[in-house]
Amino acid sequence: MASKTVTVGSSVGLHARPAAIIAEAADGYDDEILLTLVGGDDDEGVDAASSLMIMTLGAEKGAEVIVTSDNAEAVEAIAALIEQDLDAQ
Repeated sequence: MASKTVTVGSSVGLHARPAAIIAEAADGYDDEILLTLVGGDDDEGVDAASSLMIMTLGAEKGAEVIVTSDNAEAVEAIAALIEQDLDAQ
């Protein structure tokens, strides 16, 4: 299983707009992709294909998030999105 720890780049954290962009990208993969907030209460992670679940992480700008999946390409793609300021686009 591939995983990568990344820092949230969006200025407002993983809220509505960034979460929707990430969820749409994750939904394009057949493999399950999980996001886990480093130091958060949930060690099992949330489904990256659900914007609502992403928002439950409460990940603010600068927080660390672990992206995990059996699909290494998906991990890299979702990690790259999380690192961007998706509110600036």
